[in-house]
Amino acid sequence: MFRTFAAAALAVTMATATLAAQDSLTPEEFESKLAYKTGTVQISGGMATIKLPGSFRYLDEQDSRKVLVAWGNPPEAASDVLGILVPSATSPLSEDGWAIVITYDDDGYVSDEDAKTLNFDKILSEMQEQTTETNKLREKEGFEPVMLVGWAEPPHYDAASHKLYWAKELKFGESKDHTLNYAIRILGRRGVLQLNAVSSIGQLGAVKEGTPDVLAAVEFNEGHRYADYLPGTDKAAAYGIGGLILGSAAAKAGLFKGIWLVLLASKKLVFGGLVALGALVKKFLGGNKDAAAQAS
Repeated sequence: MFRTFAAAALAVTMATATLAAQDSLTPEEFESKLAYKTGTVQISGGMATIKLPGSFRYLDEQDSRKVLVAWGNPPEAASDVLGILVPSATSPLSEDGWAIVITYDDDGYVSDEDAKTLNFDKILSEMQEQTTETNKLREKEGFEPVMLVGWAEPPHYDAASHKLYWAKELKFGESKDHTLNYAIRILGRRGVLQLNAVSSIGQLGAVKEGTPDVLAAVEFNEGHRYADYLPGTDKAAAYGIGGLILGSAAAKAGLFKGIWLVLLASKKLVFGGLVALGALVKKFLGGNKDAAAQAS
């Protein structure tokens, strides 16, 4: 247990140091060092291709992590990020800036046989119950609770392209500003590409407008596509579309990783640099001092 606390505390400390170094730059200086890409890009060793529309630019793993840490996330949160898509018309460091974070879940082939029979109201109710249980852990660790307000966009699944998207409206603590969690999932042979829009609820219109371009832009390459799955040979996920929406993969990721994922999906919460991260450090270390002492 102590090692877990120590590792998480170390990640936060590293984030403070990294963010302090970045904080010495102006937003313009920071962004000038980012290597934006346009056109066609490959992600994760050629597993998938993005044919970027003019409305988006791409940042690779290294630059993506710089941006996410600049937003106030600890490096641990960005360790699995493959890249981010940034709207061409805005800076990720501006107040109205947002981005789509790309990760990959290798849980296996997700069957879509349940897609036609899903009850999204029931799924929402189950997710709200999960959030209530998760909040007990968050508050125990010194983090403010999260309320799942409802669907900002109900789930939609395209059986022909094997692409899924939905959006949740979240409220963190006593904040008057709600957060948008817009999720795109692209099903593949061995896992799922996860694209999560990081923005405030006020940017729902912009995110929703950009979603069709993103859905059309990202495709698995030959050999990695959904249709390439070999039953009995390739790994199959233990859940279907319903479980994917519910967050089966995230649920088994562990307490701390789950906390970082929530922060990663809330730019509005952590945008504020050293002030926001400093508060996080204080909450984390203060909330866990007694438990760490007992574990030692």
